[in-house]
Amino acid sequence: MRNHKNAMVALAFLTIASVLLAACGTQVVTQIVEVTKEVEVVQTQLVEATTVVEVEAASFTKPHPLLGDIRVRQGIAYCTNRPQLIASVYPFVDAEGQQKQLMDTNIPRASWAAYDGPEIQKYPFDATKGQALFDEAGWTLAEGATYRTNADGDEMNLKFTTTTAAFRQTWAAVFEKQMAACGLRIIRLHAPASWWFGSTTGLRHRDFELGAYAWVGETDPKGQTLYACNQINVPENGWAGQNYMGWCNQVASDAINAANNTLVREERIAHYKTFQIEFAKDMVSLPVFQRAEGNAASSNLVNFKPSATEYYTWNSYEWELADGGDTLVLALSQEPASMYSLIESAAVQRTVGWMIFDSSMSQYDWDFQPAAVAELSSVENGMIQINEVEVKEGDPVVDYSGTPTDSEGNLLTLTSGLKVKTSSGEDVEFSGGTVKMNQLVATYEFQPTLTWSDGEPVKKADFELAYKNDCDPASGAVDYSTCQSIQSVDFTSDNEYTVTYKPGYMNSLSFIPPIATYPSHQVLSDGRKLADVPTTEWSGLKEIAETPLGFGPYILTNWEKGVKLELTANPFYWRGENKVKNITILIVQDTQQAVAQLLSGDVDVIGSETLGAGAEVQTVIDAQAAGDPIQVLIEPSATWEHIDMNLFVP
Repeated sequence: MRNHKNAMVALAFLTIASVLLAACGTQVVTQIVEVTKEVEVVQTQLVEATTVVEVEAASFTKPHPLLGDIRVRQGIAYCTNRPQLIASVYPFVDAEGQQKQLMDTNIPRASWAAYDGPEIQKYPFDATKGQALFDEAGWTLAEGATYRTNADGDEMNLKFTTTTAAFRQTWAAVFEKQMAACGLRIIRLHAPASWWFGSTTGLRHRDFELGAYAWVGETDPKGQTLYACNQINVPENGWAGQNYMGWCNQVASDAINAANNTLVREERIAHYKTFQIEFAKDMVSLPVFQRAEGNAASSNLVNFKPSATEYYTWNSYEWELADGGDTLVLALSQEPASMYSLIESAAVQRTVGWMIFDSSMSQYDWDFQPAAVAELSSVENGMIQINEVEVKEGDPVVDYSGTPTDSEGNLLTLTSGLKVKTSSGEDVEFSGGTVKMNQLVATYEFQPTLTWSDGEPVKKADFELAYKNDCDPASGAVDYSTCQSIQSVDFTSDNEYTVTYKPGYMNSLSFIPPIATYPSHQVLSDGRKLADVPTTEWSGLKEIAETPLGFGPYILTNWEKGVKLELTANPFYWRGENKVKNITILIVQDTQQAVAQLLSGDVDVIGSETLGAGAEVQTVIDAQAAGDPIQVLIEPSATWEHIDMNLFVP
């Protein structure tokens, strides 16, 4: 999983389409993570396969004595000096950088979906205003007292739960002091991540008052599984859902659902605007800051453009050495296990993969740009069509949440009691007859000049092979949900195919091509063609795992395990000739050693997955300030810290 990007992008890139191939779509569905080196766990949540049932008032319907009052929640926000929290863990970030790390809603400011208009309630540090809100809520500070009390003499205190990670302990200690300055006692509990993120404990069972953890933001904001009213987890629905605050603002809920039930960008922006206004006003979850991440490179490298939502090698075809050189050295702290992207999703594999395979599109700077696809498919350009169809019992469908299978993994058909989404957007239980549903048909067009690194043009058979292999349950793919949502595919030419999805499938990322491409013509060392090899053998093929063909800017020519990977320029690259002809990737597990090699000139690039955001960042910043020929780029990452507020008690 991508440990710093979307741990967007940071970002479990789970898709049936392998980044191994330029047609690959990188859908990020990671929801809840801990991403720093100190982190104990990563939890990846796909769109909930478990049916989430709305329940009548029962458990968790009694307002929390403090957090049930919006004045207390807003007071906490005003009393939080977020730049000070950032400084406690990132002393190398200046005041300007701190402002870039702050968020006003659940969507980072740089996102295409972010709204920053006057209707957004903002919470700059203002302890006076925060204390006044506490006073209004009936929590007053007696003369000479340290902590506030109410009319009954109860002390104002809240349990603050988070992980044992050193990073989190550092800023949590500062937060505790900030709240004390406003008269609120914070009782910190640093719990093991196995408990905090457990399936029967911690967040899942809403066993907290204030809870701190991290989300990994995505280029596509999604959000309905986190904030919709029907995603509140309570005992009555088996604790299903990720709305751990118990927040049900119907305007916000309708908006977040609507934003994810249309593929028209302008409509989505409008719905996200409505949602963000309500989110900020109600203050149920305080965005603390986006984490920082550092990338460093020789100042000799031109066009080095790392991004929070994309791997920094995404534009390696543009790299150039100012002194006219043609060889570059890159350091990685980890080594890919395999270059077979269908089963290997580590960040380092994706970093190398971009150079070998390209991708269907990039996600630079919180938005999507075409790469191997000629243009992004959309409703606006007619490449995506939404047709109303009449579905009867027994027809294949996906359910109201977009899930194609039942709890046992069986493909869904329309049967009595199945909850589906109608063409008008209503969630209904099928009880017989027919129901009108939307069916999405998408056409994906690729660059006509795509050519494999052996000089063979990409052709229709390559896409057909990818569909056959990647959707085979025996392939060992990380996820089959997209395959299972496809009703049929029409491979119309060597650079285009059309997918008809099952009725009810309405994924906001439908513009990402779901089918990759493999070199069907490739002859293996044993004389067989790749197209004739059973899918169960693919992961063990050297031609797939170690020396794959691609149509990216570089060819992997040598791999000395544990030491280095060597790449040379692809002479058949569809974008044209590269300025940098050779790239050597050294495996340098020790970050300090990698930094030392950068400063000595033996290494030209250290990405965020190696440099991180610790003391080594300060080292390269100091070296740059002292005149060393390096460039250091510190930016807000896709991962953001937040404090959830549990609005109700059992």
